[in-house]
Amino acid sequence: MPVKKLKAFLDEANVRYVTFSHSRAFTSQEVAASAHVLGREFAKTVMIKIDGEMAMAVLPASSHIDFDSLREILGTKNVTLATEPEFMDRFPDCELGAMPPFGNLYGMSVFVADSLTQNKEIAFNSGSHTELIRLSYADYNRLVNPRIFKFSWKAYSFPSDPMDRWDEDFRGN
Repeated sequence: MPVKKLKAFLDEANVRYVTFSHSRAFTSQEVAASAHVLGREFAKTVMIKIDGEMAMAVLPASSHIDFDSLREILGTKNVTLATEPEFMDRFPDCELGAMPPFGNLYGMSVFVADSLTQNKEIAFNSGSHTELIRLSYADYNRLVNPRIFKFSWKAYSFPSDPMDRWDEDFRGN
């Protein structure tokens, strides 16, 4: 069972958590809906490559990565999505695409979108497409010690024209 490694890690750290079973779902929005979790509280794990090095980007299910912002923040020219063949062997105890946001358990850096830190609790895939875990964001932060940046945007609110984005920010929307 994929979740064993993660549960053992959480138990060893004396972290309170809850597991939820849900119907098989593959996208973060489907998982959140199936488990009745708000999209902003569901932490999706997106595998990225930074100058060829694998890393995890963790952000709300309702958001997308702003790769230009991430490149600028990290001071690098090359930040891309990793392909499944590039990372599938790194998570032998997980179903493909259901990796938990614990890069520290797999020897990789973790970057968290600042919007996710506003939640008291977060939920995420536990390594399976049918089970998730919910725990406090404070415990997650303490265990993973991710780097936190503003690098995501909500799908329905990101305008195509940069001036529209400035105008929305100026008005407080």
